[in-house]
Amino acid sequence: MSPPVEILDLTVAFTRSDYTVKPLDRFAMEAEPGRLVLLLGPSGCGKTTLLSCIAGILEPTSGTVRVGDTEVTALKGRALERYRRNQVGVVFQSFNLVPSLNALENVMIPMHAAGVERTEARKRATELLTGVGLGDRLRHRPSHLSGGQMQRVAIARALALDAPLVIADEPTANLDHVQVEVVLRLIRSLTDRGRTVIVSTHDPRLLPLADDVIDMAPHAAVSATATDVVSLAAGDALFSEGSVGDLIYRIERGEVLITQNGRRVRILGPSDVFGEMGPVFQLPRTASASAHTDAELTRYTVDEFRRQFGADELRRLVGRYIAA
Repeated sequence: MSPPVEILDLTVAFTRSDYTVKPLDRFAMEAEPGRLVLLLGPSGCGKTTLLSCIAGILEPTSGTVRVGDTEVTALKGRALERYRRNQVGVVFQSFNLVPSLNALENVMIPMHAAGVERTEARKRATELLTGVGLGDRLRHRPSHLSGGQMQRVAIARALALDAPLVIADEPTANLDHVQVEVVLRLIRSLTDRGRTVIVSTHDPRLLPLADDVIDMAPHAAVSATATDVVSLAAGDALFSEGSVGDLIYRIERGEVLITQNGRRVRILGPSDVFGEMGPVFQLPRTASASAHTDAELTRYTVDEFRRQFGADELRRLVGRYIAA
């Protein structure tokens, strides 16, 4: 049976220039053994940050992460390495496969690091890949695999050392509809042997599969009443279509790409305002936004935007889409 996961008063703070961002602020949760737990919420609400803390990849500013009898936040050096290797398997959103290695070799990597004999590692990797439906793709490199196949290789790799805890960061984000169905069934099956599985997502298709859902959306806003500034590197996601958010954005520097259904709608530049429709009407986002170049944005709650720019300006912004 896998160990329970307990998070208590977890805070992660990043200081950039003259402001501080807290993706997690005194966050608490529990995950019981053998259950599939979803961390549900829009981009920027701290899902990936939380998973990184649970995996021992990121050291929080304060608070405690406990997996069974192990206090992860107190581990250092080799003890932390052993935890990462033996107790938690990680499935990354971007797959993180080694391009020069084939599927079999990618799954063997953690076993090599743990000192597993090569013949045994090869046998185990073959069994895992066959179990995820890739028995005929053992010798294929990532460039010759589809997105769904690469994700299944990543899941097999996370299971290589039979970790009792598996965490997955947006495992369906880069997959089309057909690929998603296969990966969803596979994720659900990971708990069959008593593993605890924690998945971050904004994909509602995962909801029916979950044993527990933790809504992280309330943690998305850095400040409920004040204006603040966020800096993005080119390619960074700001929010995703279908997510729920309560902030309006004004571009101070750089460009932001707006897409719908994966297609480019427009590129916005300095002084442009966007993202107001969802917060004003309390609806899911109708488009996705990401940094087209390095960018700096000011973000506002609806009340703060109305106070600074006036109700007429807010009505004008909303009206431009209604009129269209």
